[in-house]
Amino acid sequence: MARSGPRRSGARRTASRPQRRASGPEDLISVLARAVRAVEVAVEHGRVTPAVRTRFQAVAVLVREEHARVQGEQTGAQGRRANQLKRLDGIATILAKTAVRDSKLLALLSEDAAVSDAVTSSMHVMLKSAGIEPAVVQEAVPTEPAEVPAGSERRVVPQSVATRQLTTSFLAPDFSAARPDSVGPRRLAGWELLKPLFTSFERADSGAPACMALPAPAAVRGLGDQELMPHQARLVAAAAAGHRTFLLADEPGLGKTAQALLAAQAANAYPLLVVVPSVVKINWVREVGLWTPNRSVTAVYGDGETVDGYADIVVVNYEVLDRHVGWFGTFGFRGMVVDEAHFIKNMNSQRSRHVLELSKRIRSGPARPLLMALTGTPLINDIDDFRAIWRFLGWIDETEPLADLMASLESVGLTPADPGFSSAARQCVIDLGIVRRRKVDVVADIPARRTADVPVELDEKLARSISAAERDLARRMVDQYETALANRRTGIVDGIDHELVRKVAASEQKDTSSTTGENVFGMMRRIGQAKAGLAADYTAQLARSAGKVVFFARHVDVLDVAEEVFAKQGMRFSSIRGGQTPLSRQRNIDAFVNDSEVVIAVCSLTAAGVGLNLQVASNVVLAELSWTDAEQTQAIDRSHRIGQTEPVTAWRIIAARTIDSRIAELIDSKAGLAARALDGSDEDVWSSADVQHEALVALLTDALSTRHAT
Repeated sequence: MARSGPRRSGARRTASRPQRRASGPEDLISVLARAVRAVEVAVEHGRVTPAVRTRFQAVAVLVREEHARVQGEQTGAQGRRANQLKRLDGIATILAKTAVRDSKLLALLSEDAAVSDAVTSSMHVMLKSAGIEPAVVQEAVPTEPAEVPAGSERRVVPQSVATRQLTTSFLAPDFSAARPDSVGPRRLAGWELLKPLFTSFERADSGAPACMALPAPAAVRGLGDQELMPHQARLVAAAAAGHRTFLLADEPGLGKTAQALLAAQAANAYPLLVVVPSVVKINWVREVGLWTPNRSVTAVYGDGETVDGYADIVVVNYEVLDRHVGWFGTFGFRGMVVDEAHFIKNMNSQRSRHVLELSKRIRSGPARPLLMALTGTPLINDIDDFRAIWRFLGWIDETEPLADLMASLESVGLTPADPGFSSAARQCVIDLGIVRRRKVDVVADIPARRTADVPVELDEKLARSISAAERDLARRMVDQYETALANRRTGIVDGIDHELVRKVAASEQKDTSSTTGENVFGMMRRIGQAKAGLAADYTAQLARSAGKVVFFARHVDVLDVAEEVFAKQGMRFSSIRGGQTPLSRQRNIDAFVNDSEVVIAVCSLTAAGVGLNLQVASNVVLAELSWTDAEQTQAIDRSHRIGQTEPVTAWRIIAARTIDSRIAELIDSKAGLAARALDGSDEDVWSSADVQHEALVALLTDALSTRHAT
């Protein structure tokens, strides 16, 4: 038998020389089993001497080498080799479990651990006991140290994860059914395809389908005491039938978490990685217990000291993802869920790069992993927000469609130059796994939701100050407009030049830190501060007459003022905002949900606008306006969701006769970006930047109209 000797620290390596196996009383695996049991007993009794550590490492190195030799054998009975590998895996498991008791032993399990002369001598004794002549070693050629990847200094490997990996380190991954990310040259080779694909969503026809065909709902096993609704069961049935990529874009409140967990169970996609915003991490752990109680779950905090390396489901928040990307990529995940997937829309952000890196690693591993992107608002700013999500799902890469999408486009038989390509291409993408359902379509028994505006008169002094700031802003833009007009030599138009108006508004919009006066962002914040006490008073009145109320605001000082008002009026409240620890946040949520005396939840729009179930309240107060309909809807849907039994009313507090009213009208006039791209609406596609721009355009146009009229 040929065997290589151990790798030595410093300057030695083994010679490639065949060895002779002599007859011995035991085979090598029996020798190793006896040695590892002796080490195990010593560690259990606290006698971890240098000699014990030496024997421990000698066993580890020989197990690794013997495993590689048996796997590489081309002769001999398959059953015999399988039995040998099983015995070696048993020894490896004992080594790993023993190492957990002593961190010094854990370090010795690494393949890069230095092998001392004492370890080499111990290995030789074991080999000879099995009748194997050890190899002769010779001096090694020094090698350059491996380059450390950028950013790896922050990466960690929790001890329990290292233990789990060591127990399975001898199992070769199965790549037999892995699918390629690209296809060979075909008819569409050379065509620019990504831009037409995005455009096909941006310009979708009214009533165009926005959801893949889903099978009829089937009975789902393994549930806790929860009951699936039909629309949820249909997605789970698709996963059970073999579908493996989903952009689950159901409207907020339709139970995306449950669908993801049960789809993973149907696809047996374990271990499963779930990447979430920090504010919903505890909630995901709870949902696992509700929907798949037969599966173990662990949450990653900080450096992962409390991680259970043997859990079926690993939940991690975006903020600490960078520390754990290394071991996530080698853990053997068979599924990955990204919650609030619009968080990865910025392709240059660290969180996006890490999510895409992990997706690629998982797709290159075991056959057909389950990949799910969950978001009720997949599009916020523009149609390009799709790009990162599609890349995560393995539908496209930086420049072109990947294998599945390309094959589907090829089957259409059209090119981007042909009529009908756009609608056909859009359907190809949808069929890969876009699932979009609206409450009005699938949950008829959810009570209605309405938005009601509550105009308030600001304090006279504050109102005058804000009106003056608006006039200053309008005057500044008028001056810019007239200066540009005076410098123009051609293209002068009668009346107001609306194209120039839009350019001036865009210029002011970019100036978020103007030194010449208050900009629209600062003005909206000041309006929010001015409304804070009035909004809090209205909320307290609602709570006294109608029960629990959710109060939303954007800025910390508005939240602070509201809480002061509630405290003075003797109203008990829970505070749910950024900067809280997960446990503190969850305690506050539980208090609002479960304690009848806690009647108000004071929530940050950015920190509590997603992932919470506050259906115990049917009244929502929006003390400050969002910049988008999507953000406003997300907040309202904390209460308007499955399980709600009362009609939900969102009360928007609007500062009368200010730009606040104008922005509310702009938001209401547009249904949001997802309307056209996913819901087949004829509504124009607007983003938050558009709302800001149109507010400035309207302000400047009114000022110019007044000036021209006089």
